[in-house]
Amino acid sequence: MIESTQKIKFYQTGTFTAGNRLLDLEQRTVQSSDERTNAITCGHRACQGCGEALGARYALDAAMRATNGNVIAVNATGCLEVFSTPYPETSWQLPWLHSLFGNAAAVASGVAAALRRQGREDVRVIAQGGDGGTTDIGFACLSGMFERNDDVLYICYDNQGYMNTGVQRSSATPPAARTATTPAMGSAPGNPFGIGKDVPRIAMAHEIPYVATATVADLHDLEEKVTRAMSMRGARYIHIFVPCPLGWAHATRDTIRVARLAVESGTFPVFEAEHGEIVRSNPIRRQIPVEEYLKTQGRFAHLFKPTRDDVRLEALQAIADKNIKKFNLIREEAAI
Repeated sequence: MIESTQKIKFYQTGTFTAGNRLLDLEQRTVQSSDERTNAITCGHRACQGCGEALGARYALDAAMRATNGNVIAVNATGCLEVFSTPYPETSWQLPWLHSLFGNAAAVASGVAAALRRQGREDVRVIAQGGDGGTTDIGFACLSGMFERNDDVLYICYDNQGYMNTGVQRSSATPPAARTATTPAMGSAPGNPFGIGKDVPRIAMAHEIPYVATATVADLHDLEEKVTRAMSMRGARYIHIFVPCPLGWAHATRDTIRVARLAVESGTFPVFEAEHGEIVRSNPIRRQIPVEEYLKTQGRFAHLFKPTRDDVRLEALQAIADKNIKKFNLIREEAAI
């Protein structure tokens, strides 16, 4: 007989297996139910270990569950659109529209307006795109959506670069990272410090109803945030950290590990905000040095060889330490 205090093992929590059926319903993920939506199904052409494919599947399935399947998705041009809809095929199993690279937020706002005109309050709208189509090319339309408080949930899958077109830098690329347009050469190799933008905090400045960050390292947290967002009306924004094995040069098996290290180092703070104010943040139980996160990725290899770049490593550690303080990520109860 299995004792009620038996620890849940990792293999029990990911798929619809016998192990999952031993769990209480509230402990299961969307994917561990035979009634799951499978909003994005098999047959797509994402790279092995793609964090974006994983994040999109869990986010959209959670949204479908929260709305009884009444969701329309608008997708910006980018990796997610390209690998999921190679003409004439598609992996999407919900109403899905492909917009231009920069106008997903505007198209989604139009869809929401049309539904409102028809009196269809039961149908909800999601816009989604990568960091290129969100923080750069689509930024004006996104800000307009926020300013008007349109009834749309916008999800950004942040893989920190233009991966679909050859790994060029975006405004979400971290300092010192090597990309095709910020090569690891010269006196200051990699992406320069002091540039880029923090879109979750910009969204907060619009004082929209809900802003959150999440990662593919904690899928329960991601599901809960999408569910919470779908329970609200007005403009909402979720920024999901999705490692890219191709662009980041990390092992395909390490996608979840890399995302977890980003959180544990303070590099990527996980939090929620409502109407411009932070209401919750996910504490770090055991802080790790930033270099443990950086060493998993070839895009930061130049910081360690042929010689160690202590100046830039210290600068990156300072950024993480600032995040930890700003978002109150280390608390006494978290260290117990």
